[in-house]
Parts: sequence; structure tokens; C-alpha cells
Amino acid sequence: MTSSLRLLSLGAGVQSTALLLLACDGAIPKFDAAIFADTGWEPRAVYEHLGRLEEHAATYGIPVYRVSSGNIRDDALDPEHRFASMPLYVLNQDGSDGMARRQCTSEYKLKPIKAKARELLGYPHPTPVPKGVYAETAIGISLDEIGRARDSDVKYLRNVFPLLDLKWTRKDCERYLRSVGWGSTAKSACIGCPYHGNRQWRQIRDESPEEWADAVAFDAAIRNGSARANAAGKDLRGSMFLHRSRVPLGEAPIDRVTRAEWADRQGDLLDAVADAQLEEGDPDGCSPWACRSGEAVAT
Repeated sequence: MTSSLRLLSLGAGVQSTALLLLACDGAIPKFDAAIFADTGWEPRAVYEHLGRLEEHAATYGIPVYRVSSGNIRDDALDPEHRFASMPLYVLNQDGSDGMARRQCTSEYKLKPIKAKARELLGYPHPTPVPKGVYAETAIGISLDEIGRARDSDVKYLRNVFPLLDLKWTRKDCERYLRSVGWGSTAKSACIGCPYHGNRQWRQIRDESPEEWADAVAFDAAIRNGSARANAAGKDLRGSMFLHRSRVPLGEAPIDRVTRAEWADRQGDLLDAVADAQLEEGDPDGCSPWACRSGEAVAT
């Protein structure tokens, strides 16, 4: 088999940023290109960080491509658009709860990344990629999340995991970023991502009031699920929410101080796994190649 390209799947979060900078520094082999899949609803801080990354990488001859399948926020509220389900929290009419199946990663992250990879290989859809031709795609999965590493589902991409080769954890990536002046790198996820923990929700509310208002408005707009299904007159089987408490985001208990937060303040070691998840949310933000999906829920 022949690898003609070395690509980076760039989420612009901690791990993938570390990989790009390591390649620029020559600590790992150079990438031919990095690909960022833009959902159209990233926080302003992520776009600013991405712009800085693009400029930095360009000086080392690494182009960063922004690709997109559309605006996830607008599409979700458009009754004419097929709804790519987000992992929304569901409260069913019988009082039970669940979580909607996560399709947004496949539609808004993987799909445009794969399309760009095919184009860079020289075989844009629908041209078949010849057998044995593939791009090596670096994924920012660190040692503490090794269980999320997986092979690509297409033969023209072969996933590799440089952070696993380095035996780096997320903390190692954070230390490295601080050492090279990129310590402000944040998690990359949509403004209204249901995987936000309370800390992220408070940060948005307290530091980005416009983005908070946007998320609160979106949360209210998706209460009845898919706009397209509603327009088609389909029966509502549950109410949708962005916050895991399954109450409107503007009323959600995001100021709760958890045991994990107290442990962080006091330096104690406590068994606070559940509270840590509530506080921190998904530690990896939006990870295209290793997402966590909720149970499928009909809406």
C-alpha cells in the first residue's frame, strides 16, 4: 500500500493543537496538510485560535484547510433541512429520560474531512480511490483515552496516533502548550454542545454573553426536537434539552459547586467521578474520530 499524504485531523483543541505544533517544531514528522471541519457554530475563541494556528503553520509550509458541510445551528432549526441529530438530552412524556443519537459528528466533521482528503489524494468523489492508495491521518488521541483510538472506516484513510507513540496524556499536551506559548488553547466544541460540563456553560455565560444568549435561544428552539419532523406533523415523543438536568438552559443548575471542584480547590483526592463529569463534561470536546454517542431516541 502507498501513503502519498500525511494529514492531520485538526479539531483545534488541546491534543490536535499539540500535534500541529510538534510537527512545526520537527519533533514529529511534518504534515502535508491539516484539515479543520467547521460546523459553523464554533465559539469565537476557537476561530481566533484557529486563525493563529493557520498563520503559524503556514510559516512551516503546512496549509490548514477549513471544510464544512453547513451551519449546524441553522440546519437544525430549518424545517426544510434533514436534521443531523445532536446528542440532546431527552425527557420522554412518560417521565423516563434518554439521549438522542449523535449524528452531528458524522455529518459536520467526518463527512467534509473525508471529502477533502479524497480531493488532496487526487480522487474527489465520485472518482474511486485506487486500491492501495491512502492518506495517513494523524488523530489527536492521548494515552489517557487510548480506548477511543480506532481504525478509519474507509480504506483511503489510515489513522495514526502520534500522541500514543509519544506516550503523552492530555496533561502532557497542556504542559507542552504552555511551554511554547499556547497555554490558552481551549476545548473545541460547538457553542451549544450538549457535552459541555457546568464549567464550560459558566464560562460561556460569564465571558461570552452573546454566545450564551445564542445557546439559550437554541435550547428553547429545539424543545420539540427536529424542526423538519415538526413541520411534517410527526408526533412528539419527548422534550429536548442542551443541559443534562433536562431543564431549560437558562434555568439549569450550572452554578452547582461539585465535589470535584472542591477537590481542585483544596487538593484533596475524592471519589468524584460522577460530579467531575457533570462539572467538566466531555474532556475531549468534539472528537471526530472517537466520539461518544448516546442511545438512539425517536423524536
